[in-house]
Amino acid sequence: MNSIHQFSVKKTDGEIVPLEQYKGKVLLIVNTASKCGFTPQLEQLEELYKEYKDKGLEILAFPSNDFANQEPLDGKSIQEFCVLNYNANYPIFDKIHVKGNQAHQLYQFLSDKKKNGKVSSVPKWNFHKYLVNKNGEVVDFYYSLTSPVANRVKKSIQQLLNE
Repeated sequence: MNSIHQFSVKKTDGEIVPLEQYKGKVLLIVNTASKCGFTPQLEQLEELYKEYKDKGLEILAFPSNDFANQEPLDGKSIQEFCVLNYNANYPIFDKIHVKGNQAHQLYQFLSDKKKNGKVSSVPKWNFHKYLVNKNGEVVDFYYSLTSPVANRVKKSIQQLLNE
């Protein structure tokens, strides 16, 4: 199955969320961290979310401490940080591993072309982004340096929303 809809993830409050609930939505999946030079992208993600959420975009944030211990917070503290400092209203999930042997199954799928059928790109740092179409298929990725509100990201999102 080449879809992320086969996975479930945990919210910061412990609730298990089946990703199949996002069928029919375009997704931007991002590994985040609160103490990273790219952390201000949380605000850009909110800007993108506000612009496209009513058209069918969801942003899924997955905090990770895999890169230079830049996510020291846990659970609801992560959620509170993102909301208080960056007004983040998109879903923020529980902290996970996004690379290596301990990587969450979702990230093993997102980063391996043999599993997802399209993309081979393991996150090299925080704020690596995966673009997923309405069928749950990985269609593209963006490195940390790419702003969530970059024209090429927005164009790709718009194209997928119109399909």
